[in-house]
Parts: sequence; structure tokens; C-alpha cells
Amino acid sequence: MNLAGRSSTWVAVVAVLVIGVATWLLWPSAPQVRVQDQKITVLDGPGGDQRVTLDTSFFPPAGGGRAPAVLLAHGFGGSKQSVRAAAVRLAQEGYAVLTWSARGFGQSTGQIALNSPDYEVKDVRQLVDWMARRPEVQLDAAGDPRVGIAGGSYGGAIALMAAAYDGRIDAIVPQITWYDLADALFPDAAGRGPQNGVFKRMWAGLFFSRGGPTPEAGLGGVGGPGGRAAPPATPPATPPTAQEIRCGRFLPEICDMYQQVAQTGRATPGAIETLRRASPISVPGKIRIPTLLLQGQRDSLFPLGQADANAKAVAATGAPVGVAWFDGGHDGGNGEVDWIHERTLGWFDRYLKKDTGTDLAGSPFTVTRDGGRDPGTRRPVQLHATADGYPGLGGTARTTVPLTGTDQQVANPPGGSPASISAVPGFGALAGGAGNLSVSIDMPGQSATFDSALLAAPLQVTGSSTVKVRVHSEETSADGGTGPGEVTLFAKLYDVAGDTQAPLLPESLAAPVRIALPEGGTGEAVVSLPAIDHRFDVGHRLRVAFTTTDLGYNTPSAPAVYTVGLVSQAVSVPTDAALRTPAGGPAWWTWALPLASLVIAGVLLLTGRRRGEYGHAPAPDAVPLRIDGLTKAYRNGELAVNDLSFTVEQGQVLGLLGPNGAGKTTTMRMMMGLIHPDAGEIRIFGRRVVPGAPVLSRLGSFVEGPGFLPHLTGRANLELYWKATGRPAQDAHFAEALEIAGLGGALERTVRTYSQGMRQRLAIAQAMLGLPDLLVLDEPANGLDPPQIREMRRVLISYAARGRTVIVSSHLLAEVEQTCSHVVVMHRGRLITAGPVSELLRGRTSANGSGTRLEDVFLDLIGEKA
Repeated sequence: MNLAGRSSTWVAVVAVLVIGVATWLLWPSAPQVRVQDQKITVLDGPGGDQRVTLDTSFFPPAGGGRAPAVLLAHGFGGSKQSVRAAAVRLAQEGYAVLTWSARGFGQSTGQIALNSPDYEVKDVRQLVDWMARRPEVQLDAAGDPRVGIAGGSYGGAIALMAAAYDGRIDAIVPQITWYDLADALFPDAAGRGPQNGVFKRMWAGLFFSRGGPTPEAGLGGVGGPGGRAAPPATPPATPPTAQEIRCGRFLPEICDMYQQVAQTGRATPGAIETLRRASPISVPGKIRIPTLLLQGQRDSLFPLGQADANAKAVAATGAPVGVAWFDGGHDGGNGEVDWIHERTLGWFDRYLKKDTGTDLAGSPFTVTRDGGRDPGTRRPVQLHATADGYPGLGGTARTTVPLTGTDQQVANPPGGSPASISAVPGFGALAGGAGNLSVSIDMPGQSATFDSALLAAPLQVTGSSTVKVRVHSEETSADGGTGPGEVTLFAKLYDVAGDTQAPLLPESLAAPVRIALPEGGTGEAVVSLPAIDHRFDVGHRLRVAFTTTDLGYNTPSAPAVYTVGLVSQAVSVPTDAALRTPAGGPAWWTWALPLASLVIAGVLLLTGRRRGEYGHAPAPDAVPLRIDGLTKAYRNGELAVNDLSFTVEQGQVLGLLGPNGAGKTTTMRMMMGLIHPDAGEIRIFGRRVVPGAPVLSRLGSFVEGPGFLPHLTGRANLELYWKATGRPAQDAHFAEALEIAGLGGALERTVRTYSQGMRQRLAIAQAMLGLPDLLVLDEPANGLDPPQIREMRRVLISYAARGRTVIVSSHLLAEVEQTCSHVVVMHRGRLITAGPVSELLRGRTSANGSGTRLEDVFLDLIGEKA
């Protein structure tokens, strides 16, 4: 026993534990945050004479003293409790934070006016007055606090509106909110405005139902983050009237507006005026402060175009603007709560604390992209692509993609039912975010589709694509003319991966459009498809579809048949080559402290090895693998490998056989230096195998399944793997490895799109990079079809014939018989037999007198030892 080596190992373990415990004890904990709940009375209304009581919570800065202030606003249907967690985090970072339940929500009195300048905006101005009187709040002048506002959806809109009406506000961070509420509820992809828009019926219904007689405050509201449930509203002393039941806590004029448009499905001039007065579109040039717009990509209520319009309006004043499209929105998604907090904190640090020492605010344009899943945790990975400028929805360049498809007839069903589905409003939130859950479906007979050819190169679409459509109708209108007067369609851009997979509708978004049909019954329109950031991989198609119905929208009830075609057989898609995913990683301490521990442990281990191990290592020899007395036990004492010994010579293809639990994989892991044997040793070309031994560079391996970075292409994974070895690129022999993989054009696709067989072939190619002298493969035939298995057999035999050595673990005994020159049979961790396949079969016959197969011999040997 090597006592010196073992003692140094224990000293290293103790050192790592001591450093870890000390770090845990000394690392500063988050500072305590106090909270003060109070009711603040404000006066609002057109005459400023309506008294409203707002339920608020104030969080003084954790560090004490005077600090910049932040007002945190909640989403529609929420309350101050919805943003409590975010308030605590900002207070811990040294901000004075005020949260409040907006008028008509939670325990606040008053009626909902949709962020009207006469009501909610006046409320916020008086909250700013209140903050200016607090001794904890930093002032720029008497009555002028250093203050920012952040909030999502309804709360994001009040941040924008308050900034337009109150010059004391210094910076804002609106999330998933609107620029034009009329356009959001009555969108028209042809750009003619909400008067021609298609009513977003289901979202409007959910939006207005949140202001009912007994609003719930625990869900965070539309667009608000989750929080603790707020106390229910105080029940009225007298039963509610019919008007109160019908309108809930809305102002009567808001209620009447909704009742009218919900019945007709049309935006009236009065409704447009009311909705726009509560929108940033009504205050052009008045938002002149640093604005960070965080908009969700999964949002059919307030899509990316709303943030784009806000960005353009603020940038026109010369104020700093940041735009981020993140994985979230009203339709679910990840939400990226921590990343949103960091971006918000960085923006306020820059513009409220005036911290310009580091780039805390982030890049002017950031897009969250799918990085697949982490191989270890299997959790989704978010990558943040950044650019130095925001290009808008048109991108920095346009690419024209040809489409094919003749004119097609589609039907609008009577009553608009059954309806096709893009997004189901509120479904993503009810499903708990649900990642990239998609329920999109187009009803048969209601959709016209136009496809591109298979893509020869990947295409990253960032922004809003456009296509020109033509619609014809033979119907007779009420005035005796030809055509129904107008047609409602829903335009979609699909990603079609193949005939066996359902087409993917990125972010489940559709663009509604009303197309006027003049005399003759034919109309045309340039349609802006939904703004997305989506990668179309090699071998995929783009599909533009037009449906006559959509579950979330109001559609014509009269049955009709239309002919839909393209004016130009192409779709114009936006790209932004400037977007890049910078190299990044966790905070410095997550790697610095373990690194320090490893350095200390490494010094101790190497010192012990020099004394007790390498000093007596024999000179290298030509034997690729020699195992002597190898033993490894599980924690319960059961032996996984028990006194195993065998030798593998140069030029052999050796099959390592045994039933499940025989110890094959454990033996392979010890060959690679991944786990330590309890006794015995492994020598590769005469050098003892220990973790990090230089001789391991002569071994290529593939054990326990392939592991790749899913967001990278197959080629990029191989190149990154080889780069990590630190060896020259010319030593990799990429051409030979890629020929072995046989993946063709799929090498340029991301690995997350690979089948199991494709991953397996890529893993074998990776193991062969550098043409190692010893190749170890664990179940390499998993996921391969018979032709691929035959090709792998040829490759392995040829590889060994060139003077190298191959070890294969496999349960396909017939394949081992045709591939391997030698076998080692294990059972319950022990060696059963070893030798050439030909000798093992010699002299044996099967029960029917025919030549014995390796499978028969294997079963006999295992049966004898059972």
C-alpha cells in the first residue's frame, strides 16, 4: 500500500473542505431589509378633487443613509405583493423602494382608468412627492428625488406615462408593455391602424375580467411576476348594483367602451382615443430619460413591435435606450427573473447611482436565444446575443427567400368555428411558464401555405418578415357588388423540419390582417409577419401560412370561400449579423475558489506521487493495455470489479463482454482515469493510469453516451473539443474523423436537432480525433441502423489494422463476433475467460450440430458461473 500517496490525498481533501467551510462562514450574507406599510391618500381625476387611498409598502435602503429611489409597479390584476420580492432585492442593493397597489386593485380604493393621465399618472406624481419627503431618499433638488420606475405590463406602461408627465423621474425600466394600447388590442399587419384592426377578443376579455368586482392579487396580474397573495378586498357593506357587477372596479366610461367593442369586434373612434390617451403614443417627444425596454418574445398580447415603437420614440429625443428581447412574456416562457433583475439593477446603477466605472447596464440590444439543455442538469440554457446598436424590426440586412405554391382556396367556417390556434391567451401562464410549449394548429381547409426549398445554410431571422398577398372572392356583397368588402386572414411563419415532424410556429405568434376587396373582389396587402428571433437550421423549410380563423381573435361569422395567393413568390426576412454571443461564464468566485482548492490539492497530490509512485514507474513499452489485479467496490461493499487481470496487444480489436452489472463500464472509467481503483493497477503503454496522466493523451474514448454542447453545430463541437486538448489543429485529422461520422450536411446543424444515431456517430468521430493509439468505445452501435453498424465495423477493423488498438463494449454479440479479434468475458466483476474469438469457438458445436456462435459460448460461460 502506498501510504505516502494516501496520506497526501487525505490532506488534500481536508484542505478543500477547510477552504469550502471557511468561505461559507465568511461570505457576507444579504443585508436585512425593513418594510413599512402605510396608506397614502392622493387626489386625482380631471379636476383633481377625487380622493383615493393607495395601499403602499416602503423599503428603506439596507445600508442606511440617503439613496436613490425606485418605484415598482405591478401588472394588471396584481397588487403591491406581486413585486415584493423584487423590492427586497433592490433594497438590499442600496435603493429606497416603494411599491403600491394601483387604484382599483388590492386594498387601494378608486376605479381603474387604464393608466390615464387624469388618474393613475396623477397618483404616481403624488407618490414621487411622498418619496421626496423621506429622509432615506437622495434629492437632486428640493422636492426632486433621484428616482426611477420599473414594472411589467400595466406597471411598465405607468412607468412610461409617468416619465412623460413628471420631469423628476430620472430613469425607467418598462417590461412587456405597450406603446399603443389601441394597436395592441386591434392589430393590423398591413399597418393601416387599429380602425382596420382585428379585435384581440380573448386577451381583451382576460384583461378586462381582471378588473372585476373581486380582483385576485396573488398571481401577479397580467404580466406581473408572482408574489404572495394580498388580503382580499374589503367586502362592500351593501350588495353591489347591476352596474357594479357588470363593470367591476372600472370607471363607467372604460366599462362602456369595452362592452361596445366586445359586441361588435370593431374599434370605435372613441375607443381608440381612450386607449391611446393611456399610451405612450399620445406623448411623442415627452419621454426624454434613459429607458431600458425589456420585452418578452413569447407574447401575443404585447409583441415585440410594441417595444420597437417605444424604442424609436424615446431614441428620437436623444435619450439613451436599451432594448432586450428575453425568454418570457404574457404567454409564458422562462421569465429569466434573475437576469431581468441584473439588467434592471445595472440600468439604475448607471443612471441613478451614476456608476460609470463598469458597463453595468448591458448592451444596447440583447436577445435571449435557446442554448439547448445543460448536459448535466438537463435544464434549459439561455444564451444572450448582444449588439452595439438596436436595428429595429427590419434588421441590419434583408434576405429574400423564394417560395412555391399556387393560388389556394380557403374557407371561413360559419360562426368562425372551429378556429385555428396560434397562441391560447393565458395558457402559458396557467401552465407555469411551460418553456416553449406550443399548441399551434391550423384547421384543415382554412389554411393556404407557401414553402421555401430546403435551406442549404442556417438562417437566423431577427425581426419582422414581410410578404405580399393577394385575396380574391366571388361572394356577392350586401350592396350588390362582387366580394364581401374585406377579408380577415392570419399570417404565420413556420419552421418545417421534415415530413415526420409537426411544423413549429416560433413563439406561437400570428399576424392578423384585414384586406379590403374593391369592386371585382380582389385585394392585395403587404403583410408584416410576427417579429421573432429564430434560427432555421440546414435542411429546414420556411413556410408562410394564411388562415381564416384564430382562436384568440374576433373573426367573421358568415361562411365564405376565398382564393389566396402571393403577389411575389418570396418572403423578405430580416437578419442582424452584428448580434453575437460573447464568451461568458459564472461569477468569478464560482471558479476562483474551487480553482484555489484544486491548486492546493494538486500540489499535495503531486508531491506524494513523486515520492510514492512515479519514481519507480517502468519505462514505456509497446503493450497498449495491461490490467493487473484491478478491484473496485461500491459504497455498500459489493465488488463492481474483482481482481481483474488481462492484457490487450497492439492491432487487436477486443470485445469486452458481460451482462448488465458485470463491471464493464466501471473498468472503462478506471482505464480513463475517471475513478480510482481500490486495488491493482492499469498501465497504458507501460505508464500507470492516474487522473491527468500524460499517457491518457494516447487514448480516445466514448463511454456512457455522447455529451455535446447542444446549441453548437456538430462541426463546432468537434473543433471545440480538440481546441480544449491544447494540441495543434493539424494533429486532429478532422477529415478522417468527419468521414467516419458520415453526417454530411448535418455537421452544420445544431446538435440539439440530432437523432440518437447521429449523436452516436459524432461521438465516435470525436473519440477518433487525433487518431489515438488506443480507442475505447462503450456500446458504439446504440442508435445506429444496420448499414451504419456495418460501416462502423469496417472502420474499426481498418483502424486496428494500421497498428492501433480498439476496445469495444457491446451487447450485440453477433456484431462482436464479426468485428473483434479477441474478447474478454466478465461476470459479476470477475474475469471468466479471455482470448482470440477463433479459439473460443474452436471445438464447440451447437445443440443442432451447426457451428457455434459467440452468443452460445457466452451464454454457456455465464451459465456456468451463475
